[in-house]
Amino acid sequence: MLKQKSLAQLEAERAACERQLVQLQHKAQQYENRIAYCEKGERRKRTHRLITRGAAVESVAPAVKDLTEVEFYAFAESVFALPEVQALLSEAIHTHDQGRA
Repeated sequence: MLKQKSLAQLEAERAACERQLVQLQHKAQQYENRIAYCEKGERRKRTHRLITRGAAVESVAPAVKDLTEVEFYAFAESVFALPEVQALLSEAIHTHDQGRA
């Protein structure tokens, strides 16, 4: 036969389960915070890369500062469509890939 638990035992079990629930919720929050931190770090790296490369463009071609965003994008698309630029970019990527090996 099943042994009946006393009210005190049931309340103790409930309290233990509630404590465990709170602990697991806290652990889940820690994981969510860690994920957000990692994602934020990736965004920061991307932002830093974009800023430094934009600054590099302005340093070699100061006149781009005067262009609007639309004008700059049109200019950049035109430049990167040039066969000479495509060849230079391919060469830079190839050199980069060789350095990794």
